[in-house]
Parts: sequence; structure tokens; C-alpha cells
Amino acid sequence: MVAIEEKSHVAAFKVASPAVTATGPTIEEEVERYIRTGDTDPYLAAWSGGGFMERAHRSHDDLRGGLVHAVKRLAEGRAHRPLPVDDTIALTRRKVEPMVRGLFPKVEQDTVLAMLERSVVFVTSASIEPILLEYGFDSSAWNLANLHLASLGAELLGADAPRLVGLSEETTCFVSPEYFADDDPFADFIVHEAAHIFHNCKRETVGLRETRTREWLLDIEYRKRETFAYSCEAFARILERSRSPAERRRLAHEFAREVRISDDRVDAGEVAHIVQEATASRGGWKVILGRCAPVARARSISVRAVSASR
Repeated sequence: MVAIEEKSHVAAFKVASPAVTATGPTIEEEVERYIRTGDTDPYLAAWSGGGFMERAHRSHDDLRGGLVHAVKRLAEGRAHRPLPVDDTIALTRRKVEPMVRGLFPKVEQDTVLAMLERSVVFVTSASIEPILLEYGFDSSAWNLANLHLASLGAELLGADAPRLVGLSEETTCFVSPEYFADDDPFADFIVHEAAHIFHNCKRETVGLRETRTREWLLDIEYRKRETFAYSCEAFARILERSRSPAERRRLAHEFAREVRISDDRVDAGEVAHIVQEATASRGGWKVILGRCAPVARARSISVRAVSASR
């Protein structure tokens, strides 16, 4: 049913380029495939004329225009929950500040905070169209379209479309209004997505000195990136909800007992163990970093964290 509906939409969408190629799929078929799956042809074979860059501009206009049209049709008559805060910058800073203070040296903290506090974009009915038209990656734009539709309770674009509440790309965190409806006491998508920025963003991008061994804001083992984000998320919520070390340990035990991570990219038991270890240390954030850093750096970070706990 979805494919039929999308096909009728594509037929009504006027593309900016010639509709038929000598061989292979037409532009309409490529737009339909993108709307239904998020996949695009890297060679842009359906678009003719000029060089590759000209075809890229034409394909962008056609694909994103079709995506916006499809989202508007599926979203018609629906509304997401209102944002309960007016100052999203202040909200973001409050959420990420403990993490930044715990992971970065004092001289770098304000620089990192200034970048992070403006990194969160809430995907709303007012912001979705410019996001879809302007955002750089076709696959990510498709995921954001589905994130928005999910926040409306609308039909998603395809059978394999992910149900997301947050998505992080480079130095931007896109967050659904459903963030405010999450009743998991250990969940915080702003912290989770901000944690991913640390391994996506180079130091020179925010004006910090880069060295041969320090290219990224934080050096996170590739296989441990989600483990790092989930651990930061749970630890941040424990700190936010507790008033004493004993209460932090109690909440960490509660998290370990009822951990609700269904992501097959991480070992939920490992996340629980990292969070418990972090709550038992005065240098909890460094414990998390040490457990998720490449092996050589992890040893150095672990030694410093243990020293801080004494």
C-alpha cells in the first residue's frame, strides 16, 4: 500500500530534469525508490546533461522535493506534542555540561560547551521542510523524515524505516519532540547524541589545538561508540537524579537490574557494568572514556581515573 501511494505522489511531482533516460530507471522511478527506501544511485544515472555536479544539483532538487511532498501528504492533519521549553540552548547546556566538565580539561570546556549548546535541533512541523531540503546526506534526510513522521503518529515512508527519537551527524543532534515523552528514568537522547559528536568532530573544527595523536574531540574505539553513548546517557541521568554517592550507587544497581537496551550493537551487561564502575569512582566520566577508548589510551585514562578516586 505504501509503494502504491508513493507512486501516485511521484507521478504528481514535477521533476526539474528530463524524465526518461535511454537505459535504466527514470527520474520518477529514482525519486519513488528514494522515498520508499532512502536509497539513491551514487552515479545519478537517471539524470542527464552537464557534468556530475550539475546532475547532483538536479538530483538533489528532485529527490528532496519529492521527499518533502511525501512527508507533507503523510503528515496532513496531524500534530506532534508541543515543546515544553522555549530556550533549547539553555536546556542543552544543562544536559551536557556535567559530561563536558568530566571529560575535558578545564581550558577546553567552555569551547566544547559553546559548540554543543547550539548543536541540538528539534525536528518539528515548523523546521522539517528546511531540514529536508538543506541537510547534506540523502540517507540522513530520509531518516529525519521518518523521525518526524513517527513524532506525529503518521505512517512511515517504508517498511524498513527506523523509528528514531534522535540522530547525530557531525556536529548536529536532531531530536524529536517525543524526547519529552520518554518515561525511561535512565534515558536522555540529548546526552546520547551529544556523546556521538565527540568522535564525529575534529578538534580543529571548534578551534582546539590538534596534534598527531589528538585529531578528534575524543578518541573512542569504533566498536565502542554506542557503548560510550549509552553509558554517558545512563550516568548523566544518575547524576541528575541523585544527591549523594550512596544514592548514585543505588541508582546504578537499579539500572543494572532493569537495563532496557535493545540495541544489538551493544552489550547491555557491559553498559551496566561500566555505569556501576563509574558511579563508584570520583572520576566517573573518565572511567567511561577509559572503558571505551582504544586499548593504548584506555590504560592511560584508567590509571588517571583510579588516581582521582583515591
